[in-house]
Amino acid sequence: MLRRSAGRRPDKVALVAGEVSWTYAVLDQMVDRVAAGIHASGVAAGDRVALMARNSHWYVVLRFAVARLGAVLTPVNFMLAASDAAYVLEHSGARLLFVDTACASVARAAVRGLEIRSIAIPDIRGAEPEAEGIAPFSTISDQAPVVPLAPPPIDGGATAQIMYTSGTESRPKGAMLSHDAVLWEYQSCIAGCDWREDAIQVNALPLCHCAQLDAFLGPAIQVGATNIILEGPDPDAVLKSIAAHRATAFFAPPTVWIALLRSPLFDQADLSSLTHGFYGASIMPVEILRELMARLPGVRWYNCYGQTEIAPVATILGPDDQVRKAGSAGRPVLNVETRVVDEALQDVAAGEVGEIVHRSPQLMSGYWNDPVRTADAFAGGWFHSGDLAVMDEEGFLTVVDRKKDMIKTGGENVASREVEELLYQMPGVSEAAVIGLPHPRWIEMVTAFVVPRAGHMLDETSVIAYCRTVTSAYKTPKRVVIVDALPKNASGKILKRELRDHPEARKDPQEKMQP
Repeated sequence: MLRRSAGRRPDKVALVAGEVSWTYAVLDQMVDRVAAGIHASGVAAGDRVALMARNSHWYVVLRFAVARLGAVLTPVNFMLAASDAAYVLEHSGARLLFVDTACASVARAAVRGLEIRSIAIPDIRGAEPEAEGIAPFSTISDQAPVVPLAPPPIDGGATAQIMYTSGTESRPKGAMLSHDAVLWEYQSCIAGCDWREDAIQVNALPLCHCAQLDAFLGPAIQVGATNIILEGPDPDAVLKSIAAHRATAFFAPPTVWIALLRSPLFDQADLSSLTHGFYGASIMPVEILRELMARLPGVRWYNCYGQTEIAPVATILGPDDQVRKAGSAGRPVLNVETRVVDEALQDVAAGEVGEIVHRSPQLMSGYWNDPVRTADAFAGGWFHSGDLAVMDEEGFLTVVDRKKDMIKTGGENVASREVEELLYQMPGVSEAAVIGLPHPRWIEMVTAFVVPRAGHMLDETSVIAYCRTVTSAYKTPKRVVIVDALPKNASGKILKRELRDHPEARKDPQEKMQP
């Protein structure tokens, strides 16, 4: 795909990151060089290559170099604690780990005891990690032969990447996406998001997530657009970048759009070049969308909904329906068939709540080394999303709940059960339930209701401090409510819907909130 874009427009700027500016021809050559170096290091087709780093031009190079070899890209979320990262590395069987300076210390702890080589990559400023056990990037880049590597023949059904996604289970699952699935999804995005060759896109959200990687970066490269790479979604940096590069397109979850709106630079920066605004990853508050439309009147807005297992865009709400269907996730994209069904896999009536199910060539091949969960996910021949929604007479979806109690906080997925299991390991905890509550910045904040054991004293501060020592920061509860008992039904199931009506849950999050 990249080679075709380089052939069509070799002198077009493909990528800008910091002081680096590469044309499509140069980017393609860099990918060849790094692919050859990885191959010379002993990596073969089918081997898993992990990447734990913040956004940079090298992240983009490695993404395509691994694919060109027929190896399997395994992104590791740089926000993970060492124990969580270690699970992904061990479970995937990764042979090689590329890591940048910001992730070096966590990576060193994660690979301890595992047979994985760690290779440094420069960050967006050119700095490389200097840590024991992490080889310099030159060990890869300097191994490239003079003659370009002849890429091996790769079947479209071969796995291109394993994307780890949190579910209700205590451990994440590795969704296997084939080369064909990813390319089918690119076509859906190009058609549904109006991607054009003259687009200039700012990529600020983490490339370790398939949203930025495969809904935005990938389709933009396929059509030959220009990509600005930022290390992260710092609001001021995003606004300055849009203005400086005359960017036309930007994607972010609602939390980032809110941060942009609240930045003092929002009204100072020249954002007149922006024509395409994309949002997704969590539900956009309607009032925020109205504010965005009022303050950026020249922007056409797109709501992209989906999940990792479908590579990831399943439905899009386009510009013409933003007001008329406010709050909707839109209709299925070009290559996705979607239904809303009951437990018997029968379509529910328009306006009735059911589970979203899909059929599509974009779908994952299955979960890595997990045939049982794969079979469950595809029960009845349709992929079960786990999301509950209503579909109206025109085929527009509105997501109303998450069947699997997923919490989406700041664009990150957090499984409530995973946090609950950690809480049960804390001395003095008798029972625990975790839910997501509305928050003006994070959209949802992880909130724990905890029942102390008899004779033990617990408070919010101590519970949060404990969680910070055993899990990643974004999974740590931002609020903890100590209660005498949890509401349950006759069979003993905890009624989380009643927790949402608890007096503490109804408090303004600005009144009582941990940072």
